[in-house]
Amino acid sequence: MDDWLRDSTEVEASWVTVDLTIFTVRGDQLMVLLVERGLEPFLGRPALPGGYVQKDETLREGALRELGEEAGIDGGRLHLEQLGAYGDPRRDPRGRVVTVAYLALGPDLPDPVGGTDARRAYWASASQLANDGMDLAFDHPAILAEALEEVRRKLEYTAVATAFCPEPFTLSELRAVYEVIWGQQLDPSNFRRKVLNTAGFVQPTGEQRLPPTGRPAALYRRGNAWLLNPPLLRGTGYVT
Repeated sequence: MDDWLRDSTEVEASWVTVDLTIFTVRGDQLMVLLVERGLEPFLGRPALPGGYVQKDETLREGALRELGEEAGIDGGRLHLEQLGAYGDPRRDPRGRVVTVAYLALGPDLPDPVGGTDARRAYWASASQLANDGMDLAFDHPAILAEALEEVRRKLEYTAVATAFCPEPFTLSELRAVYEVIWGQQLDPSNFRRKVLNTAGFVQPTGEQRLPPTGRPAALYRRGNAWLLNPPLLRGTGYVT
């Protein structure tokens, strides 16, 4: 028997899970949702929310269910998309488990409420986790690192930054999203020019917000474009 044919028959049962990297901007920090595991393996360790996909649901349905069960958050409010699949045979000590990771983004999300097999759910600083080495369960450090870079990259080429802004929003509030996620200060005038010259990025509401001091600020909502042309590329202290 050919080696490739013999190897193809040596298959064990596998399980499918979903894991969620849920980001929001709170204050001046990019926050990610974590849970404290209430069961083995990794009892008491922080982890991304997630769990097994039930036999009668799609991957997306499983992700939305786990989001509600483990954190008490309605996924209908979020921008939700697949990040990737992770299938290292040693990623889960319980056996062969393949996980499909999702990227979820939302504006100033509420405090989560832990449930099911999560002792508690809480927001943590994404940058602090990265600096501290991300001592998370399973292969969640790698998933979170890839999710963080994917968000940073998407800000350059898509309108995903608007998913972090409650509508209506000002251009200053939109700029703050870029500054928090990229970790760099942007020139306000240059940023404003770039945004308004990018077709379909934002749409003016015709209204203004009156600040406690200073000039009124125009209000916007997300436009009808998803891909940005031209893109807003990361620069050194400003949008190039």
